[in-house]
Amino acid sequence: MSRAMPLRKSLLVRLLITSVLIALCSVAATAWLAVQTTTRAIQEEQGQVLAEDMDILSQLSGYAATHPDWSGVAGTLRTISDRTGRRIALTGGDRTPFADSAARGTSLPPRAAATIDPLRTDTYTEPGAQLTGIDPRAVGPYRLPATERLRVSKLATVRQLCFARNGVQTRTERMPSGRTVLTDLDGRLDSGYVPTECADGRLNTPTSTERKALDALSALTETCLDRHKVHFDHPVALTLDSTSGATAAPYLMGKRPGDQHGARARTTTACVAEARRGQLAPYVAPVAELFLGTGDRPVPRFDMSTANKAKVFGVAGLVLALTVAVTALVAGRLVRPLRALTQAARQSPERHVRVPVTTQDETGILALAFNELTERRERMEAQRKAMVSDIAHELRTPLTNIRGWLEVARDGLVEPDPELLSSLHEEAVVLQRVIDDLQDLAAADAGTLRLHREDVRADELLEQVAAAHRVGAEAADIRLVTEVAGTPWLAADPVRMRQALGNLVSNAIRHTPAGGTLTLTAHGRDGQVVFEVADTGGGIDPEDLPSVFDRFWRAEKSRSRRTGGSGLGLAIVRQLVAAHGGTVSVASEVGSGTVFTLRLPSAQAPASPAHGSG
Repeated sequence: MSRAMPLRKSLLVRLLITSVLIALCSVAATAWLAVQTTTRAIQEEQGQVLAEDMDILSQLSGYAATHPDWSGVAGTLRTISDRTGRRIALTGGDRTPFADSAARGTSLPPRAAATIDPLRTDTYTEPGAQLTGIDPRAVGPYRLPATERLRVSKLATVRQLCFARNGVQTRTERMPSGRTVLTDLDGRLDSGYVPTECADGRLNTPTSTERKALDALSALTETCLDRHKVHFDHPVALTLDSTSGATAAPYLMGKRPGDQHGARARTTTACVAEARRGQLAPYVAPVAELFLGTGDRPVPRFDMSTANKAKVFGVAGLVLALTVAVTALVAGRLVRPLRALTQAARQSPERHVRVPVTTQDETGILALAFNELTERRERMEAQRKAMVSDIAHELRTPLTNIRGWLEVARDGLVEPDPELLSSLHEEAVVLQRVIDDLQDLAAADAGTLRLHREDVRADELLEQVAAAHRVGAEAADIRLVTEVAGTPWLAADPVRMRQALGNLVSNAIRHTPAGGTLTLTAHGRDGQVVFEVADTGGGIDPEDLPSVFDRFWRAEKSRSRRTGGSGLGLAIVRQLVAAHGGTVSVASEVGSGTVFTLRLPSAQAPASPAHGSG
């Protein structure tokens, strides 16, 4: 009677304890996740507020870039304030109010959120960022009238069609000044490859309005350069707007310094920027300070009231209860097949009991493995009984012959002449061969098979095996051929390797008809030495190939000795090759022949001995 299992070792109790711990960890993790999520939400809200602030700044900067003063900004400011729920106020540098969404008399925040100056801050080119430079929306005298807009738009369409005919895909885009330009599919201004057919220069030629504005910019720039006493021998290029990669071709107005990075080049760049700001100043609103407040939006609050605490503990208790119930159900279903396995394992080994596989989870896999183990044990038992029977059969025949002839010789029925003695010796040799084969197999199974390794040349080994069996092959009218590619070396026991190859060769001679050919080959491949023994016999049936290396297997099911052999030769070959760290395989085609292939690790050729002087 088996001893009762302690409750603390029960799988069901362990699963319940594990599930409770998991549930507690889950609740704690959920609480932590909730805190982290709330923190992330607050951070995201703060990020949204920052993005909202940048959007307000961009809109008001756009207003300043397109209006000469702040007199009409009140309507725009109220619209933005209503949409965002924020207080928005604009003042001068001395806090003189221009416009305010709050009631008159409401005090301003202590600090301004930003300074609006479209001539020095660009909030348009890169959304959500403030770049140094002139806002592209400040176009002033560069704004095209309707007629010029239409003409430039048509020129852009013509060039786009020309680009398309040459395999260049573009799209049109309207700039703040009203000029239509071509951009690539990524939105970048076209400043690269222009097909020759399309390079007419008409689209990039400034219009009369643009030329007039560029002339004025040229004059202002030249005045600044003269003030700094800077003069050049090469034209200085002006673009239609202040951004890099302008759409039109440079407008040449002066000279370019030879040193593009020197002091005179920096002076030129500064003069162009100063002239452009001076040119645009009458068209943009004056510098203003932007003040932002929270307005009427409520500030989110997070608390842990009594009701919230009750909800948290109630949900935690519900989770624990559900976890225990589900775990008990799952554990019960898990334990049932394990009990069936235990019951089957306690049965008598002779019964070979199998258990039903009812699930596809780990217990189902375990049940399947148990059934496979039972099947293997049953097969091994059958093989053991068959091997005992085969050994008895192999030993009975020669012993019966020896005993019979000795008895008749003892009774004086026959004379012990040389022929009888030779026959008895032959039977003794057969008996000894079976015993030696069984000893080799037993040593291999026990891991006690001794190998005396040394560096061996594959070609010499093959020639030795061929020489030992050449007389038998000639007696059977079989042509024995050896083929060796190079001089591969291997570290092996030469006696055992000759035994393995000899078993294959003698087996092939027995199964090759007269007039056939037996080919022995050796070559090196991928760090291995490959031996092949190929005959032109009748071949082996495909269904018999997996069994050729089994002990006492013969192609003749009648176990006749007509072709000789004990049925252990190929099994010994497999064991010997495995002991050398190699593999053996067989390929056969009925009516064409069979090829046995041995693959063993190769070795480096030993260094040649030094020759001393006499």
